[in-house]
Amino acid sequence: MLTNTPQSYGGVARTLHWLIALLILTAIGLGLYAEDLPRDSDAAVATLKTIYSLHKTIGVTVFFAALLRILWALSQPKPVPLHPERRLETFAAEAVHWALYGAMLVMPLSGWISHAAQAGFAPILWPFGQTLPFVPRSDALAHGFETLHKLSALVLYAALALHIAGALKHALIDRDATLARMTRGTAAGTPGAAHALGGPLLAALILWAAVIGAGLTLPTPGRPAPQTQTATVQTGTWQVTEGTLGFTVQQMGAAVTGQLPVWSAAIDYDPTPGTGTVTVQIDTTALTLGSVTDQAKGADFFDTATHPTATFTAAITRQEGADHLATGTLTLRGAEVPVTLPFTLTLEGETATMQGQVTLDRRAFGMGASYPDEGTVGFAVTVDVALTASRRD
Repeated sequence: MLTNTPQSYGGVARTLHWLIALLILTAIGLGLYAEDLPRDSDAAVATLKTIYSLHKTIGVTVFFAALLRILWALSQPKPVPLHPERRLETFAAEAVHWALYGAMLVMPLSGWISHAAQAGFAPILWPFGQTLPFVPRSDALAHGFETLHKLSALVLYAALALHIAGALKHALIDRDATLARMTRGTAAGTPGAAHALGGPLLAALILWAAVIGAGLTLPTPGRPAPQTQTATVQTGTWQVTEGTLGFTVQQMGAAVTGQLPVWSAAIDYDPTPGTGTVTVQIDTTALTLGSVTDQAKGADFFDTATHPTATFTAAITRQEGADHLATGTLTLRGAEVPVTLPFTLTLEGETATMQGQVTLDRRAFGMGASYPDEGTVGFAVTVDVALTASRRD
């Protein structure tokens, strides 16, 4: 029989139960396995990408399977409890069931939103794209849902442990038909026995409200709180009022955009000859690069622990029209590399607006030595800078 009865689970409910259990255990195993994998070579990162792609794909499958299971359960009779006289036990069992239902939705959905909010590592293996409607690309959003994903995993582990412990108790101590109802569809229980009504559902809703609230407000474990874009001037004839400094690199064939949100600029510029100087100090420890921020800060790339600051010092010259060049040296990760940044400059009264872009080669700075080809991380890094400044008194 495919449908439930007041005393048994039908074939559809049993199939969804065991399918979701298998998928969840597989996803958990893949996620835990991937955490300890090396990340020190193209081959290692390619393996890691495959494992995480499988983990994410199974997680999305769990979400849709769980949604189907819940909708099916709501349309079916709920088999009666076998021991309705044990009110506390019945309440606890049903509360754990509702907590599990929440975990089967919140955990994969939070991971999916975190994935959609940042470009880059380990795509979901399906043809429907990697983004979600109404989910913008945002590191802060991605990190918030990453925290929620990890907290909901703790709830899932606890609920699974209690659920399995309860099933073992019924099988080994009570020796009743609880497990048989879910494996063979055995009919058991007294018709008309009462469930614990809305209390277990309310308890699970309170739990999930607390978890979701905490997940979206606490910083991601192991990550600093997201920082806003900042640009302040040290000295010079122009005061920076706002600005952004970003970079884009190809990873696994996809463009990933990062930000260097904390920097300061000392600008001297004379509009009449169109010449001047600029010195930019960049705090590399504040960089973000989507899901691979920690990897980008590591010793193989920016090595922020050893080199927390980068410096660009250049002379400014005007070309034709509004085009300018900033020609100088970028000191990054201990390497001093000549860099010429072309940029446009618009002057309106006492306000100047500039936009520039330059492409650098990561190898020139000794970055990614264990990634000798572009299969995992591209050589070219496109740097975009924009700022608005006002003339100082």
